[in-house]
Amino acid sequence: MKVHSRKLNESDYAAMRSLLLLEGPNEWNYLTDDSISHQFDLIKEGNAIAVLAEEDEIVGFAVLIFRTSCPVKLEKYTSLSHVAYINDVVVSRAQSGKGLGRQLLLSAVSLAGKEGCHQVYIKRHEENIASAGMMRKADFEEVETFYDPQERSTGSRNTTILRKST
Repeated sequence: MKVHSRKLNESDYAAMRSLLLLEGPNEWNYLTDDSISHQFDLIKEGNAIAVLAEEDEIVGFAVLIFRTSCPVKLEKYTSLSHVAYINDVVVSRAQSGKGLGRQLLLSAVSLAGKEGCHQVYIKRHEENIASAGMMRKADFEEVETFYDPQERSTGSRNTTILRKST
């Protein structure tokens, strides 16, 4: 399994969209066509990168967004000038439970550091146990949990923000 970043082509974007729509939707994830298109546009513009897990095909990925392209809400915690944000992380069910999500997160953090970003932020539904475990194993620290009804329609409806220094 190769975990890396590289220049993407249109078939890569199609494969990533397909994987995200197949494996991403669940009661904990806030996923829209607009959010998918937006993060792919950021990659094409050079304001984000995809960290890929590949064998013969893309079996997982994380999208790492840089600096002022990060969600404006992060300004509550720090200046956006030296931060990165991990938007979506998805792994195929066939690869689930093998530590691939953790590898994607750690690779994203490493790449953020090489880009001059001092901290990496990520968010999850407060009650998403699978994401919580993956983020904990990658040494992300919880920053804040807050009521977020615009993005969370189930359970506690809370979002947890986490960060890790590079």
